[in-house]
Amino acid sequence: MHIIDRRRDPGGKSLANRQRFIRRARAQVRRAVREASSKRSIKEMGEGGEVTVPADGVHEPTFRPGPYGGHREYVLPGNKKFVSGDRIDRPDESGGGSGASDSGEGEDDYNFVLSREEFLELFLEDLELPDMAKRQVMGVEEQIPRRAGYRSYGSPSALSVSRTMRNSLSRRIALRRPSQDEIRRMEEGVAELEAEEGDGPALTEAKAQLELKRRRQKLVPFIDPIDVRYRRHELVPQPVARAVMFCLMDVSGSMDEHMKDLAKRFYSLLYLFLKTRYKQVDVVFIRHTHEAREVDEETFFYSRESGGTVVSTALEAMSRIVADRYPPTQWNIYAAQASDGDNLPMDNPHTVQMLREAILPLCQYYAYLEVSHDETGGSGADSDPTSLWRAYDQVARSDGRLAMRRVGHRRDIFPVFRELFARKDTKAKATAP
Repeated sequence: MHIIDRRRDPGGKSLANRQRFIRRARAQVRRAVREASSKRSIKEMGEGGEVTVPADGVHEPTFRPGPYGGHREYVLPGNKKFVSGDRIDRPDESGGGSGASDSGEGEDDYNFVLSREEFLELFLEDLELPDMAKRQVMGVEEQIPRRAGYRSYGSPSALSVSRTMRNSLSRRIALRRPSQDEIRRMEEGVAELEAEEGDGPALTEAKAQLELKRRRQKLVPFIDPIDVRYRRHELVPQPVARAVMFCLMDVSGSMDEHMKDLAKRFYSLLYLFLKTRYKQVDVVFIRHTHEAREVDEETFFYSRESGGTVVSTALEAMSRIVADRYPPTQWNIYAAQASDGDNLPMDNPHTVQMLREAILPLCQYYAYLEVSHDETGGSGADSDPTSLWRAYDQVARSDGRLAMRRVGHRRDIFPVFRELFARKDTKAKATAP
């Protein structure tokens, strides 16, 4: 049997060829996806679309004749500019397709359209929530079938041949059903008696016994409906790892539009990652100025509220919500905080105390992103540490659950995001000598 997939993609090529191309050029396509993501707006972050792949990454394998041996004849097209013996300058190979030229050759970059599913698969590859260990049996959403013995009815696909034949054999032995070999031996004995003695009492008795065996074989069938057994399955609830992600964002007056845009891009990536990769993940949005409150997604990303800065209010709000709705024994708790690093000086000791004593003991992982004032200064790693960075750094040195990064330009959001949420094996490879 041959199965041919003739579904078409928007470009008109077969799906099999499309998937084969993505597998072959996966590294180039993945790199193009990450570059494209840094140029997109927040609303376009999870959409598919066109990505640009270098032309040298999509060449098909070809067979060519060897450079030596054999007889070759070339037929070249004519031209109006050169004749035999002219010397031709080497063409400019600085790039392909970027500008006009009156001579030379080049190759344009290859544009490839990805669907939303393909874009997200490459975009979120090798990312995970670390240390998701707490699992609970909850509801009926996560159930898998498990073998639960046999029954006497069911669909033909669930028929258990081995158990049916075992029952049939047991019944035939118990009822002493003659086997075919036994009948054959008796037939051979009757034939011998006929050849040796002809008609006689012994032959008559042998024929009567043979007829009795044949009748008994017919009365006791080889397989009876009571022998048939079907495999039985039952749905068993499975332990599911539930997680909650707290998104804490500073929206005080010290956060200018550039820094708020960086924070929103980070949280857009995080929200997209969670909703795409995990089913049992709640997301709690908390905005804070000098006071904190839980908000919905729309308010979190698009409200223009502003005010002073007291970071501890966000941690207190998170602690209250955990106590009310998310028992730490049943939920994997994560948090991601974005801030410009400014905080009321007298609030830093209370913030550190809250982080050490109330937040980190509940969390599997806590990510802190500090956005920079400099729009062109890169990641901001060389800038002077802020008061909040210094306070958090003291905690991070003694507690591995707190990870800290800085970012100053939107092109650095995705690399920083990957550093914070890369798989453990990916992090290990990245740090290996």
